[in-house]
Amino acid sequence: MRIESHFTPREVDELHLKDKNVVVIDVLRASTTIAVALRNGAKEIIPVANVESVVKISGSLFGDVTLRAGERNARRIEGFNLGNSPREFTGEVVKGKSIIFMTTNGTAAMAKGRHARKQIIAGFINLSMVVNYLRDLMSDFIILCAGRENGFCIEDAVCAGKIINRLAEDSEPELILDDSGRAAAALDKNFGADILKMLERSHHGTYLSEIGFAEDLKVCGELDSVAVLPVLSAGIIRAHKQDNPRTVLESPLNVKPR
Repeated sequence: MRIESHFTPREVDELHLKDKNVVVIDVLRASTTIAVALRNGAKEIIPVANVESVVKISGSLFGDVTLRAGERNARRIEGFNLGNSPREFTGEVVKGKSIIFMTTNGTAAMAKGRHARKQIIAGFINLSMVVNYLRDLMSDFIILCAGRENGFCIEDAVCAGKIINRLAEDSEPELILDDSGRAAAALDKNFGADILKMLERSHHGTYLSEIGFAEDLKVCGELDSVAVLPVLSAGIIRAHKQDNPRTVLESPLNVKPR
């Protein structure tokens, strides 16, 4: 199994991701928020890369079953229903709803993979779900870390490394890693034992704490707390059906991120 790893979206051209299996990681906070929203009953999440797309897409759907969610510089965008804090996405708020979602880093990474075969959304909170899916897939894949403002961030790299190290516990298939994958695995071994501590000391985690989102770090760092596998296919994220891990999700909507 060949695993190609990228610490930021700018490292890879979107055409390189065409027809590939891609694992997108944005620990703080898009991956976490998406998993929590689906666990709490959201129907689907449509990730987009800019505010204009949120307004355009949400205007074409039924308002009473659609929510606008997103952030800039970690704060909720004015006029949106929700920001990007996973604690906002309660069952009372999101159950049965379609969520148009835009974030600074996470949905931009997903837009980069718009031509991928499928994208798996990964974080610490659903790590075992992701690893088990990849074990069943038995195919090459690419890890795409969202990073922060097109730069490296340790939390995404450690999460990537933890996925790699979990897969490496199996005797087969043999893993073929690039240097980024080896570095991620080493970072996990050095910083992954205490996830919350790592998040609190990270640059992005420190910033979130300073602006009032310290509690989000606890949610984002709780390993395997959510048994949901978000899969992005045809522009829409839905919870993967666990009884058939190889099935590509179909959607009645065909809205691609912009």
